[in-house]
Amino acid sequence: MAQTLYFPLLLIALCSISECVQRQYHFINEGKNWTEAQRYCRENYTDLATVDNMNDLIQLMKSVNDGRVWIGLQRMSNWHWSSGDPVLFLNWASGQPASISDCTVMYNGQWINEACSNTHFFICFQNKLIVIQQNLSWSEALRYCRQNHVDLVSVQSVEMQRRVMNVVKLASTEAVWLGLHNFCSINTWLWVNGDMVCYQNWAPGNGSTPENCKLENRKGAVQSGGDQTWISLPESHRLNFICTNY
Repeated sequence: MAQTLYFPLLLIALCSISECVQRQYHFINEGKNWTEAQRYCRENYTDLATVDNMNDLIQLMKSVNDGRVWIGLQRMSNWHWSSGDPVLFLNWASGQPASISDCTVMYNGQWINEACSNTHFFICFQNKLIVIQQNLSWSEALRYCRQNHVDLVSVQSVEMQRRVMNVVKLASTEAVWLGLHNFCSINTWLWVNGDMVCYQNWAPGNGSTPENCKLENRKGAVQSGGDQTWISLPESHRLNFICTNY
C-alpha cells in the first residue's frame, strides 16, 4: 500500500509547493506624475504596476521603499489597469477611493487615489511571457529561449493559462510551443523546468492517453485560436513559441 500511494502523494506535494510568479516589479526612485511614470515604464519595461491578487501585492511590496508610489490603476469611466488587464483585485485603504481623483498610489500596501498631476516614485513591471514569432521545432525553440531569455513557458495554474491566452493572440501560427514534453516510457508529461503537470488544459483527445512515440517524440503546444487549449504534436513541427522573460 505504501508503494502504491507514494507516487500520487509525491505528485500532490510537488504541485502544492509550486509557485507561479507572473510579473517582475521594478521600483523607480525618480519623481514623476502618473502620466510621466506610465510613459517611462512603457519605454523601459512593460507598464506601470498591475496587481491581480494577494500574491502579486506581496511581491509588489517587496520592491518598494517607504512612501507613496504610483501603480497602474486609473479611473476613466471605471477603474482600469494601464496595462489593459482586467481589474481582478483591489486593496483600497479605508474611505477610498475618493470621488475626485483618478490615479492611484500604494502606501503601506494599501491603495489611495490621488490627483494624477502629483509627483511620486513609481513601480513598473516586466511581463514574464514573450511570444517569439519564429517558426522553430520544439528543440530549437527550447534552445532559443534558454539562450536569449530563460526557458520555454511552464503553465502551472489557471492564472498563468490566462496570461498565455492573452499573449498567444500575437502568434502567427495556429499553435504555439509550450515547455511541455512527454516521456513515452512512463507515459508522463512534464514541464521543462522539472515541475509535474498539476494544472491541465488539454483539448479533447490530447494528453490523456498513451502517446505513439515510435516515429517521433511528442511535445505540448497551445492553440492560438478557439479555446486555446493544449495539444500534443510531433516535436519537428515548426511553430511560434512562448519564452519566459526572467
